[in-house]
Amino acid sequence: MKKVVSIKYYEIRDPIFGFITINEWEREIIDHWAFQRLRRIKQLAWTDMVYPGATHSRFEHSLGVMHIATQMFDSIVHKNAEFLKSEMNFTDAGFQRDRVLVRLASLLHDVGHAPFSHAGEEVMPKNPATDKPYKHEAYSEAVIRYLMKDVIENHPLNQNYHIKADDVADFLAGKPSVQRSLIWRSLISGQLDADRADYLLRDSLHIGVEYGKYDLKRLLVTLTVAYDENGEPVLQSPVLLKV
Repeated sequence: MKKVVSIKYYEIRDPIFGFITINEWEREIIDHWAFQRLRRIKQLAWTDMVYPGATHSRFEHSLGVMHIATQMFDSIVHKNAEFLKSEMNFTDAGFQRDRVLVRLASLLHDVGHAPFSHAGEEVMPKNPATDKPYKHEAYSEAVIRYLMKDVIENHPLNQNYHIKADDVADFLAGKPSVQRSLIWRSLISGQLDADRADYLLRDSLHIGVEYGKYDLKRLLVTLTVAYDENGEPVLQSPVLLKV
C-alpha cells in the first residue's frame, strides 16, 4: 500500500502580500541559520540614514520574491501549458518539479548577501579568474551547495522530486540540469523578474515614496510565453518594469 505523505502548511504575514504560505520543507530551510542571518542584513544598506523607514531586511525580501515567482510561474503554466508541453516537451510532473525548484531558488537567491548588502561587496576577497571581488551571487551558490545541502535534499517532501542542492545553485547560475527549465530562470533574473517585482513594492513602502509602485495583478495577467527573434521560447509581457 502506497504511503501518503501529509503536508503541513504555515502562513507568514507580509506587509505587501498579506499571507505568504510555506510548507514544512520550506520552513526548515527558512529556519536554517544561513537563511536566518538575512534578518540582520538590511535590504538597502545605509539608506535608513536618509529614509528612517528603510530598515527592512533581505529576509522579508526573499520571502516576497518566492511568493511573486510562484504566482508568475502558476500564471504562465495556467495559460501556456499546452504550448509548453508540445513545444518544449514539458509534462505535468515536470511542471510540479520546476515549480518547487523555482520556489527554492527564489527563496535562496540572496542567501549569500554580506552585511550592508551590495555596499559590502567591495571588500570581498577577489576572484582569481576576474581579479575583481566576488559578488553575492557566488556566495549564494556556495552556501546552497555546501551549507544547505542537507536541509534541501533530505526532507521527506523531496522524495517525489529528488532535487539536489546543486540543482538549485545551478539554476541560479543559469545552468540547470534540465535545459528546458532554463525558461524559468528569467523569473529570478531578467527584465520581468520576481526580484525586481518585490523590491520595487517593498522599498517604496518602507521608504515612503510612490514611484516604485506598479500594478502587480496586471503584470501577472499579461505574462506569457513567446518566441524571440532567435526563435527561442522566452517569457514576455507588454507590461514593462522600468527602474
